[in-house]
Amino acid sequence: MSSVHALLGVDLFEPLTYQFFRNGLLIATLTGALCGLIGVFVVLRGMSYIGHGLSHAVFGGAALAAVLDVNYFLGAGFWGLASGLMIGRVSRKRIIGADAAIGVITTASFAMGLALQARFGQARRSIDAVLFGNVLGVFTADIVAVAVVGLISALVVIALYRRLLFTTFDPDVAGVSGVNVAAMEAVLMVLLSATILVTVRVVGVLLISAMLVLPAVTARLLTDSFGRMLVLSPILGAGIGVAGMYASWYADVPSGAVIILVGTAVFLAVYVSVGVRNRARVGNLDHHGAAVKAA
Repeated sequence: MSSVHALLGVDLFEPLTYQFFRNGLLIATLTGALCGLIGVFVVLRGMSYIGHGLSHAVFGGAALAAVLDVNYFLGAGFWGLASGLMIGRVSRKRIIGADAAIGVITTASFAMGLALQARFGQARRSIDAVLFGNVLGVFTADIVAVAVVGLISALVVIALYRRLLFTTFDPDVAGVSGVNVAAMEAVLMVLLSATILVTVRVVGVLLISAMLVLPAVTARLLTDSFGRMLVLSPILGAGIGVAGMYASWYADVPSGAVIILVGTAVFLAVYVSVGVRNRARVGNLDHHGAAVKAA
């Protein structure tokens, strides 16, 4: 291990001597894996804006729960789930677009949260934790909540794999084929709402949408297979969480922001690598084609 320390120039085990870092590392890993899993559906179904909007809705619910001194998971969870289902219902009516429905419902919730934050100083600390995130200040209940939602999400995806696959890529044909598309969309919305609820206090409202998208879009660059994306994206998310925690420790920068920056760096590295490889492949094909044509 000393050779590794000498190579990296840091002691990787030093942060592990602190309980708060071990807790932060565990929840960052779980959060990355969970966001990576649900992010596959967010990316493939074009739900990135919904994820961003729901985080704002959860912020409003969290602010209300803090002011009323209600349990965070109960108050913010109910508010976020209700907002998610309302968005889905309004957007399916097609009277107004999904983006407009998201804009009306979630920005109103976010504005309410900001107003409550300004008006009730005694709840400001709790609200700030949701707004900006605090990986190193999580409680055991937060770790358990992320683990439970992650396990339930994985089991639901496994159990409904074929129907979710069909609904994700061709909902119209899926409906004709007997798949209850509305029910599958509701399941996804519930999973997305639950994911944001339990992870938003880790990276914050302002960054959670990036954590949902980065592992999934990176996995999409690496594979065209839906099944492989569901495996690769959580692995990437967990790895980004671990790397971001260590980077934030040594850089002395807030962990949530560094985790997102690490995820962005990984995405850019893969994007550039895939682009170079594709250009080389096209060049080889062109060269081969010219040789065949010349022969």
